[in-house]
Amino acid sequence: MSRLASGVVLVTAHEPALDPEGPRGDDVGMTATAFMSVSLDPPLVLISLREGSRMDDLLAEQPLWAVSILSESQRHIAGRFAMKGRVSDRLLFEDIPYVRGEASGALLVGGALATLECRTEQRVSAGDHTLVIGRVLTATVPSADGGPLTYFRGRYRQLG
Repeated sequence: MSRLASGVVLVTAHEPALDPEGPRGDDVGMTATAFMSVSLDPPLVLISLREGSRMDDLLAEQPLWAVSILSESQRHIAGRFAMKGRVSDRLLFEDIPYVRGEASGALLVGGALATLECRTEQRVSAGDHTLVIGRVLTATVPSADGGPLTYFRGRYRQLG
């Protein structure tokens, strides 16, 4: 499967605070290459998450999430959120331009080729992964500059 080129996205979600009176919850991010459009009517997308990962656990409880389709100039963002074993994502978001999605509360990366906010419609167990199908609530094109960031043969690549 390393011979199949794929686009690179950052999946984000907001983990609500345990205490509604306490500090705001955490923002969580994850780099993914297994993302696709499923349907135009209704607008559905699919993301594949490693079973038991932090994002899989969060989206099992939190139905709202977002996707930023990364541009070729955002390789550093993809690498940062692909690191395994990190404790907190708070520092990883620190120097990345973003806005908070109005529909999902999740972070949307500035300069992304496109951003989507989604609500989970269905979760399907598939081997060691969970396929999460989400209904697209909002879609924006914040940047038309540059080409897509792709992943091929175990490395991030640019088209052309």
